[in-house]
Amino acid sequence: MIYQDREFGEIIVRKTAFASGVKFSISTSGRLQMSVPRFTKDFLLKRFLESNRKQIREKLPLKDPATQRARDAKKKLLMKKAKDYLPYRLDYFAKLHGYTYAKLRFSHANTRWGSCSSNRTISLNIGLMQLPEPLRDYVILHELAHLNHMDHSPAFWAEVAAHDPRYKEHRKKLKSFSPGV
Repeated sequence: MIYQDREFGEIIVRKTAFASGVKFSISTSGRLQMSVPRFTKDFLLKRFLESNRKQIREKLPLKDPATQRARDAKKKLLMKKAKDYLPYRLDYFAKLHGYTYAKLRFSHANTRWGSCSSNRTISLNIGLMQLPEPLRDYVILHELAHLNHMDHSPAFWAEVAAHDPRYKEHRKKLKSFSPGV
């Protein structure tokens, strides 16, 4: 749920069965986030916010709402580009090297470029659209290789190397970029 506040902009409200009280934090998108018990009434959210406004300002590194909107617009653009490009590139390499995956999912995680689950779902970060094509291809090939090896064993790296002989160089260059949007 999103709550609009005059000072803090959009606030993400997470109602969860595990919360025993109200907790304020900063979400990965830079927005203020409130975690509250599942059955907390909406009018109480406003009350908690008003009574903690000073502490929030002093203790949490909040971003300007305009910065949040700009980041949201960038994410939206990258998502569109990712949906237009990455499925075709993934299919190209899958067919070229004989891989079959069940599903493609898009993410915007701050810490990883991609992942491959045991149910053969490949997740690719929309931030890949900000990388040079050889690094994008490396990430795709890396995740495809996980379809056969769900670890980073020598056999896994041998498979990656068979499809991308320059993978060590690509892997090193990739570390200079951040997957966060």
